Amino acid sequence: MKSNLISKSETTSLLKTVSEKWGIEFPKIKNVKVHQILDDAQIITGNGMKILKINDEYIPFLSETETLKRFPSVTVDMGAVKFMCKGANLMRPGIKSFTEFEKDKLVCIVEESQHKFLAIGKALVSSSELESMEKGEVLKNMHYISDRFWETGKTIYD
Repeated sequence: MKSNLISKSETTSLLKTVSEKWGIEFPKIKNVKVHQILDDAQIITGNGMKILKINDEYIPFLSETETLKRFPSVTVDMGAVKFMCKGANLMRPGIKSFTEFEKDKLVCIVEESQHKFLAIGKALVSSSELESMEKGEVLKNMHYISDRFWETGKTIYD
């Protein structure tokens, strides 16, 4: 795995892009590192921030609970947990409750008993559409506990 610090201008541009995509303001961060883990995937770290970049998608890393709390979320029943941790997309029957979100936005998937973050998905429908659904796919699973990024990410420290 190759890691390198990125320049101030690259950092500024990266934080601006991520802030716009996520709708979250980031404080100024120095010494941002990019860790190339696959041809199409990087883990970006800096001062308490860890972001997974897959192709052109920026996804908050699952270990970053403070960041994850700022995203909309869906709570799933215990029956859905093992499927989520194997990378399955989230289906309507597994959802217990949810906050408001728009289609194509990132949504955190939380399990009902311990309220731990299991996965991050991209909304295939909006929360208003979800209310009237009885079945079907709701979120595309982008990053989940025990995926290849999770294992690599545990070895990277700021």
